[in-house]
Amino acid sequence: MPEPFEHCLALVRAHDKDRFLAALFAPARHRRALHALYAFDVETARIRERAREPMPGELRLQWWRDAIGGVVGEAIGHPVVAALREVIVRYGLSPAALVALIDARSFDLYDEPMASLGQFQAYANQTAAIVFQAAVRILCGGTGDGLPQLAEDAGQAAAIAEVLAALPRHAARRQLYVPLDLLAQYGAGAEDVFAGRATVELRAALAAMRLRARRHLARLAASGARVPQPAIAAFLPLAPVAPWLRRMERRSYDPFRPPQLPQWRRQWRIWRVAHSLARLAP
Repeated sequence: MPEPFEHCLALVRAHDKDRFLAALFAPARHRRALHALYAFDVETARIRERAREPMPGELRLQWWRDAIGGVVGEAIGHPVVAALREVIVRYGLSPAALVALIDARSFDLYDEPMASLGQFQAYANQTAAIVFQAAVRILCGGTGDGLPQLAEDAGQAAAIAEVLAALPRHAARRQLYVPLDLLAQYGAGAEDVFAGRATVELRAALAAMRLRARRHLARLAASGARVPQPAIAAFLPLAPVAPWLRRMERRSYDPFRPPQLPQWRRQWRIWRVAHSLARLAP
């Protein structure tokens, strides 16, 4: 078995460069734990891509539930499981919260649309927000005024950014994360997304999602002074989001060809925000 924490580092570096870079700003003694947490999120988020069909995906999710719950078996030899279980014990992470994340990933396996904004918010809280909460706990014990709410804001912003970035891929397999009630509010529909039609109505619905992401980022930025210094690294993966959202305001923006932010710009943004969370603001 490869050394568990080295495996996690390599996995995050390959599949989530922003989190890999953000972890460099964390205290050295906590970086390996962050790598294990982020590697777990990478693994569970990729199950739809690797399993292709719902049933194999469900079996893989159950494998992860058993692994988090301590069921002995082949999972014990998995490097991410080995690292994560050590982190759970050392930092007092909640296995129930991590299992809730796994449960929420069941939505990813099917092509049922996201029915409502409320459902989307719950999904974001059970996936992205749980990772931010766990990262904060690793870095500062999870203590601090308003940190749970800030982790929720971070999770909401991150989930919206992921939906906007993955819209072409989701549309190609007729999977919809943009809430149906939000689409209906602006006169758009699921078939606009699946057909790749960048209608005025669809653009308006996506603009409403971007506005929500900016509001969450603004709350984080305004509350940055309350975040303990060691915990700032937990929020740094969001640093590139604001300039990326700004690019979507250009007349040339095509929601089915999301803009790209050069890697050097992403790294520079992470470095800047590491010195002041106030710079997260759009």
